[in-house]
Amino acid sequence: MPQPSDMKGRAALVTGAAGGLGAATALRLAQAGADVCLVDIDAARLEETAAAARAHGVKALVRATDLSERENCTAAVTAAVEAFGRLDALCNVAAILITEHAADMPAASWEKTLAVNLSAPFYLIQAAIPHLLEADGAVVNVTSCAAHKAQAYSAAYCATKAGLSHMTKALAMEFMHKPIRFNAVAPGGMMTNIARNMRLPEDFDRALFGRVNPLRGLVEVDEVAELVAFLATPASAAYHGASINIDKGITAD
Repeated sequence: MPQPSDMKGRAALVTGAAGGLGAATALRLAQAGADVCLVDIDAARLEETAAAARAHGVKALVRATDLSERENCTAAVTAAVEAFGRLDALCNVAAILITEHAADMPAASWEKTLAVNLSAPFYLIQAAIPHLLEADGAVVNVTSCAAHKAQAYSAAYCATKAGLSHMTKALAMEFMHKPIRFNAVAPGGMMTNIARNMRLPEDFDRALFGRVNPLRGLVEVDEVAELVAFLATPASAAYHGASINIDKGITAD
């Protein structure tokens, strides 16, 4: 894993940085010396992450914005580059999970999930590519074990995470001969806001949903943050087009 000096003088943009994995990733990068652009819809909690990042002696820019809108994604990248003069890493962590019976899912729920979980990472990447090419930078997309193992009542979430996983590989192929790296991290269940706020349908079938329960328990957020941050640093130069499962064996079968 990288040493604390790996990101000194560099800059990273992290989405979902108001809490959970996004905040933990941003703080790990700040500890490693990176200036951080923190993006989320929750302004108050973003400020808390920013204060913790600044305690490591780095700059922290707060962007409270709705990533379901394309122009907000572009604006976040522009703001990061204007603030820091460069962009070396983009960590797409933000996501939403809406659990519904597929037959009953409103169009708005489907479209919102696609917008936040799949379209936003693409638009952020699209805006960041010129700056990441200049910096020999990296993109790290956080997918999920749900990208590889189906989960009932989560069709939209599974579709977006599988799409993000394959998009990562497609971009890795497209930029195979360019100085930019694309990798994905696929965590298992973690105790984040997604897990805390999940509301299953009242009549859900426990036998179906129980298939994704981890026999070894939940993954620690800090464990995943360490991996995401590592892939954002030059120390992970050999990784390109990888999708790394960190799920305590959920996808082993």
